[in-house]
Amino acid sequence: MTRETIDQLLEADGELPLSDDLGRAAAAWFDHLVHERGHTPATLTSYERDLRQFLGFLRRDLGHAPCLADLGRLEVKAVRRFLAARRREGAASRSLARTVSALRTFYRWLEATDRVTNRALAQVAMPRLPHTLPKPLTVEKAAALVETGGADDDWIRARDVAVMLLLYGAGLRISEALSLTCRDAPVAGRDVLRITGKGGKERLVPILPLTQQAVERYLALCPYPRDAAAPLFIGAKRGPLSPRLIQLAIARMRDALGLPETATPHALRHSFATHLLAAGADLRQIQELLGHASLSTTQVYTEVDRARILAVYDRAHPRA
Repeated sequence: MTRETIDQLLEADGELPLSDDLGRAAAAWFDHLVHERGHTPATLTSYERDLRQFLGFLRRDLGHAPCLADLGRLEVKAVRRFLAARRREGAASRSLARTVSALRTFYRWLEATDRVTNRALAQVAMPRLPHTLPKPLTVEKAAALVETGGADDDWIRARDVAVMLLLYGAGLRISEALSLTCRDAPVAGRDVLRITGKGGKERLVPILPLTQQAVERYLALCPYPRDAAAPLFIGAKRGPLSPRLIQLAIARMRDALGLPETATPHALRHSFATHLLAAGADLRQIQELLGHASLSTTQVYTEVDRARILAVYDRAHPRA
């Protein structure tokens, strides 16, 4: 990533530029994230946005373009003013927590490369996150969703079903399913996919015969020829398929199938994990299938299953 690219990113809000030393440091950090850490474009975009907002705040707070020395002099109260300003702009706790995490990563890299040492961000408590549980669909609702599809045109319906089966049948994230190329197509003879997920973490995911058949049907009906490196899933105008189109397809089916508002593409991934757990799958196995770096992330599904069992108990027990 070039300095010119970083300048374009960080000047997007019209409030910067940076001093030369900080601009070079930001460019080097992004190069590190791309080439050494292997972060995805989505993660890089989030880090860029968080850093830009922080440096924009410093620009206003200091009255001049921030430099590395300013980052070295950063005080805890300045970080708290920044977070308070973001809160007034409507940022939720989850967004603020992600921002703090990104800035801590930046500061750790500055320290590791002998540019700046400052522990102000480490002394700031992470914003409290509301304890929310994943909202999976029932087995019946999930099956109805992936069997119905979401469009009138045959090849588009076949495409949507294939994507949704990858989410529910293999536990893929929507970004992972839509990043597959034709070379990766999980058709007959390929019953395992190698998926690169968040943070460049690789995992092997088994593919059900039903999902293979759905992908084969989509490819047979799709009117556009493509080479091996082309995206597997495409839109009506032949461009890469947008996640928004799958979101809209599911939204259109909610009323017809009596689905809750929480029925989203990611709810299918939640349903994959919850239904496996309810059927007796080991939590470690589910962690591997989902590509979670930490088992604690996967353990939330035990709470989902416990909540479901208690709800059934409350409805069924005569003295409940």
